[in-house]
Amino acid sequence: MAELADAADLKSAGLKNRVGSSPSPATREFMMPWLIVIVSYLLGSIPTAYLAGRIAAGRDIRKMGDRNAGAANAYRELNPAAGITVGLIDAVKGAAVVLIALAADMPQLIVLTAGLAAVIGHNWPVFLGFRGGRGVSTTLGVLLVLVTIPMLILALPTLLILVWKRNVTPSMAFLFISLPVISWLLKVPPLLIGYGLALPVLIGITTWFRTRPKALKRA
Repeated sequence: MAELADAADLKSAGLKNRVGSSPSPATREFMMPWLIVIVSYLLGSIPTAYLAGRIAAGRDIRKMGDRNAGAANAYRELNPAAGITVGLIDAVKGAAVVLIALAADMPQLIVLTAGLAAVIGHNWPVFLGFRGGRGVSTTLGVLLVLVTIPMLILALPTLLILVWKRNVTPSMAFLFISLPVISWLLKVPPLLIGYGLALPVLIGITTWFRTRPKALKRA
């Protein structure tokens, strides 16, 4: 009887240890990439332009100007300082998620997915009913970390076009069209060149879907 009691005590102690134990290394290895991607989406979802609109004007930026919750609309409808601040913070969101994934020693696929998740979060933020911006600034932050040298080379001419035209669209068109060419000349890995093409395509798709209903109404 004493032996049975001892066995029962040992079994009970083992169950308690298992209940209170931390996840195994294999479990942590499986969960970490998912956690990185989810955190990236949530960081991307922080509605910077919406918050700026509430703070600076007490209004919803989505009901002002072109109704886009992004830096360009904040610049036009609030004030230049607000627009620049929103753009910088949105870029930091994109850069931060990539740096977090790199610091966590994630595989390249997860690093790229984290950047994509941040842009998706910015465009379709859970905090604003999935209606956000177009992802330009967040994409710039992601690409600045991943293809730093090509982005720095193109920074000055992009800024000059922005100042000359006073319009984000032509400056970003120049940047995103030139980026794969410069990246190829600098022998950037093909996967990153393709990624540098895919994110601007996502911006274009988002813009098309956001502006299409207005075009149909005018027609």
